[in-house]
Amino acid sequence: MPAAYAAAPSWNGKYSLVRYAVDKTGTSVAAHQTEQTFSADYVFSTVCSAATCVATANNGPKPNNPTISVPSHYTWDGTRWVERFDFQWDCYMGEGVPKVWAPAKSWAFYTPQSDGSLRGTWHTDIASGPCQGSVEMPVAALRT
Repeated sequence: MPAAYAAAPSWNGKYSLVRYAVDKTGTSVAAHQTEQTFSADYVFSTVCSAATCVATANNGPKPNNPTISVPSHYTWDGTRWVERFDFQWDCYMGEGVPKVWAPAKSWAFYTPQSDGSLRGTWHTDIASGPCQGSVEMPVAALRT
């Protein structure tokens, strides 16, 4: 096996992905709507080619938003795992009021830490509608 493969990054095993929504910030009204921290467990597996390594999050819950693709794929960029995806943001308009859907782009990155966890940021840009703007929150992946 070539030396380059011996040092290939990997994200394998069961992790709880924690989204610290209580700490979200941004320019969108959605960034200022009250939301609790939430988490879900996934089983990660990494596959590397000569060009890249991709970690896939399997066996997790189905997203509440049907426009978010599953499973999630994270590409190693040399220092962290990065996911990028386009979807429709479901803007909360209040109890009993239909949500307003708008195009959005998200990226999330997870940087490996010395304690075995991964920590980073989840950022979303909402293109239009009443929630237009950005939402950002800290994230973590904790081995379970």
